[in-house]
Amino acid sequence: MDTDIFESHESEVMSYARSFPVVFDQAKGSYLYDETGAEYIDFLAGAGTLNYGHNNPVLKEKLLEYIQRDGIVHGLDMHTAAKREFMDTFYEVILKPREMDHVMQFTGPTGTNAVEAALKIARNIKGRHNIIAFTNGFHGVTLGALAATGNSHHRGVAGVTLGGVNRMPYDGYLGDAFDTTEYLDKVLGDSSSGVDFPAAVIVETVQGEGGINAASFEWLRNLEKVCRKHDMLLILDDIQAGCGRTGSFFSFDEVGINPDIITLSKSLSGYGLPFAMVLLKPELDQWKPGEHNGTFRGHNLAFVTAAAALNHYWRDDKFAQEVRKKADIITERFRDIARGYDDHWFYLNGRGMMQGLVCRDGELAEEITKACFKRKLVIETSGADGQVIKTLCPLIISEEDLNRAMEILKDSVTEVMTDRVKRGEAHSVG
Repeated sequence: MDTDIFESHESEVMSYARSFPVVFDQAKGSYLYDETGAEYIDFLAGAGTLNYGHNNPVLKEKLLEYIQRDGIVHGLDMHTAAKREFMDTFYEVILKPREMDHVMQFTGPTGTNAVEAALKIARNIKGRHNIIAFTNGFHGVTLGALAATGNSHHRGVAGVTLGGVNRMPYDGYLGDAFDTTEYLDKVLGDSSSGVDFPAAVIVETVQGEGGINAASFEWLRNLEKVCRKHDMLLILDDIQAGCGRTGSFFSFDEVGINPDIITLSKSLSGYGLPFAMVLLKPELDQWKPGEHNGTFRGHNLAFVTAAAALNHYWRDDKFAQEVRKKADIITERFRDIARGYDDHWFYLNGRGMMQGLVCRDGELAEEITKACFKRKLVIETSGADGQVIKTLCPLIISEEDLNRAMEILKDSVTEVMTDRVKRGEAHSVG
C-alpha cells in the first residue's frame, strides 16, 4: 500500500492512522476494506459517529435522491425543505413523546462547537463565568470546551490559561461509597470554598474518552437536584453517548432527569456527515440573531440522512430493544474474558453498547488492540492512560459479527496474557 504522501505531507497531528496503518478504501455496514480488499470488523465506527453503520442503504437512498434532484446543499441558516423535514421529524419522533419542549439550535458541524454554544449561552443567561465540569470529562478541543475537558494530553497544547471552569470528582472517582454530588453541594454552599458560583454544570452520563465511566442513575438525579438547589443550569453532553449508543435515543432517557441544555453531534446525521445541535429549554433561547453562527451550520445533506435515520430506527422501540440485546452480549463476553485471569487484570465499565474492558495499564491495552488489528478487528482505547479497550461498533451490527469480533478480542487477550503467564506476571484461572 502506498503511504508515501501521508508520511511526507500529512501533519504529525494525525492519530488513528498510527494505530491502524493501512489505506482504507471502502466500507459497508460493520466492515472496512483496505485497498487490497482485506476485510476488517469496525469497532471504532468513526469514534461513535456511525451508529447505523457505513453507507447505510436506507440513508444512502434518501441522500442520493436529494443530490440527484439538486436539493439545497449549503444554505447557512435559511429555511430549507430539508431542515423543515428534519425538525418536524425530530419533534414528532424524539421530543414530543418525551414531553420535551426544547428548541433546536444548529451550530457549526462539530460537537465541540455545540459545547461552545452551550457554555456561552449558559454564562450569558446566568451572568456568571464559572462552569462545573468533572474529572475525566471530554467535551472537545476548542478553547472553551477544552477548559471543561480533563485530559492533560489535549489541555497541554492550548497555549493559554484555560479558565472559567472548576473540576469536581465524577461518580466513583473517590470510590463507590462516596456520593460526590454531596461534595459539590457542600462546596457551593460554602462562601469560603474558593469556587466561584457557577452558571452551569456540564456532564456526560458515560464518559467516552475518559474511560467509559458510567454514572449511576442515582448520582445523575442527585446532580440535577444540586443544580436546582443552587440555581445552575444542567448541560448534558450526549455527543458520544446519545443517538442510541446506551440503548435509548438519549443516554438519560431512563434516568428521570430533565437537562436544561443538551448537546448532540457524532451519529446525529446517521451517515457520518458533520452535524451538531444544541437543544435548549425555550426560556433559555435568548440569543440575538447571529450571535453564535458558522458557515456550515445546519448542513442540509445531514438533515436528510438524520431525518431518514429517525424515521427508520426510532418510530418504535424495536431498534432500541435490539441494541439492548447486543449490549447484553458485549457484557457477557467481557465478563468471560475478565474472569479468566486473577489479580484484577481486567474489569468492566460502561452501559449499553458503550462498554469498555479496563486493563491493568495502557501498555497492556495497546498490546491487545494491536493483536486485534492483526486479526482484522479495528478497536481503540480510551481513558487517562489508554487503559480501556472500548466497543463503539455500529449499533446495526449482526449478532454473528458481534460474537465474531468478541472472539477475536478474546483470542488477542489470550495471546498477550499467555506471554505474561509464561513470565510469571499473571496467572490464568480459566
